[in-house]
Amino acid sequence: MAEKLAYKLGDYVVYPSHGVGKVTGIEIQEVGDIKLKVFVISFEKEKMTLRVPVNKATTAGMRKLSSPSAMQEALSTLRRPARVKRVMWSRRAQEYESKLHSGNPVSIAEVIRDLHPGRGPAEQSYSERQMYEAALERLARELAAIEKTDPDSAAQKLEKVLQAV
Repeated sequence: MAEKLAYKLGDYVVYPSHGVGKVTGIEIQEVGDIKLKVFVISFEKEKMTLRVPVNKATTAGMRKLSSPSAMQEALSTLRRPARVKRVMWSRRAQEYESKLHSGNPVSIAEVIRDLHPGRGPAEQSYSERQMYEAALERLARELAAIEKTDPDSAAQKLEKVLQAV
């Protein structure tokens, strides 16, 4: 009897540190004398392929795309006022980085909201802009996969939500 896998060929998945990828294969890899069944995940934009052992996918944080209601919660987060803490940028950057790599759409939306160029009191630094753009791209790619549209249209939708505030 074949085992039931959490993901099948063609499924879009979210890998926390890389964002949205597509399951393009399920293979057996030999590592020494151990045989491992792995999901082959392709990240088209980065031109990267990741192999995740089937039995480690959940503990690695790999998950299905967010539900439409979870994505709505992320969009609601964008509408809320920015929470800019009065701490050094390096400390905030660490916090934003961990939110970005959490893979959680609401956490990523918080990074976008807090770093949106139109909301801060001062000009953005290069690193703030880079982190904002990385978070926007990450959330836009998941929104695009959910809504079956392209990432650019999804990013424009996110920007409209931010500008409506």
